[in-house]
Amino acid sequence: MKHDHSHAHHHTTKNIKTAFFLNLTFTILEIFGGIWTNSLAILSDAVHDLGDSVSLGLAWYLDSYAQQGKDDRFSYGYRRFSLLGALINTIILIVGAFFVLTQAIPRLLAPQHTNAPGMLLFAIGGILINGAAVLRLKDSKSMNAQVVAWHLLEDVLGWVAVFIVAIILIFVDIPILDPILSILISLYILYNVIKSLRETLGLFLQAVPQNIKIETIEERLTAIPCVESLHHTHIWSLDGEHHILTTHVRVGATIGKEQAITLKQDIKEILSEFDFSHITIEIEYSPEDCSHHS
Repeated sequence: MKHDHSHAHHHTTKNIKTAFFLNLTFTILEIFGGIWTNSLAILSDAVHDLGDSVSLGLAWYLDSYAQQGKDDRFSYGYRRFSLLGALINTIILIVGAFFVLTQAIPRLLAPQHTNAPGMLLFAIGGILINGAAVLRLKDSKSMNAQVVAWHLLEDVLGWVAVFIVAIILIFVDIPILDPILSILISLYILYNVIKSLRETLGLFLQAVPQNIKIETIEERLTAIPCVESLHHTHIWSLDGEHHILTTHVRVGATIGKEQAITLKQDIKEILSEFDFSHITIEIEYSPEDCSHHS
């Protein structure tokens, strides 16, 4: 099982690496292409792709870096470094989107002509390159890879919009369409990035992961016959994928060592469906006083 997990992880890392180089190469071409075609829509998507390239690069690096495991300094390992990567990527995308808006809004008042055939050419390239990167990552199981794949799929949809506008501009001279499209792309990016920022900051502040309810877990565990109560149940996440749970379980004074061991096994069996990476269970006997006060 361990070998299979290692092989799957290596495959995911390789896919992220491939997607990174595909995306970065096209982003560089895209920046020059946006200047060449005088298209803010292409430049705004280039900013988004630059953010995705950073995200892919950090995901590739941290996917390997996070596997170092714990040491004397980081007792839980290095997985929280991926949150740092997410925060850096978010800042890049926000700054980039606001920059494009400062360039696009004046063009609404004074539209400029764009090279529509060039836009069409880059749109086709964007759909093909980003589509290939999505296909490389679509079966990956890691949270990093899934999030990046979703961002790349958004890029594909953005390029479809550029493709449609380019075709319209080839046949009808409506130069204002380019700044309008760039503004829509930038606002869409900002909406999703700010939503992602809230989730990232929540994880930094050790909020309970959104897909887990403490009440549900406590109800399941207190339903075990020998459990009298639960308290000091804490749940947080290292990186949005690897979660940690600690709890104090109070049982009757007559519970013996073998029963306590069995109880811990039963609790871990119930918690296995929530896929926690670390579980700490402290058994307390009535009327023992808990030494923790928070």
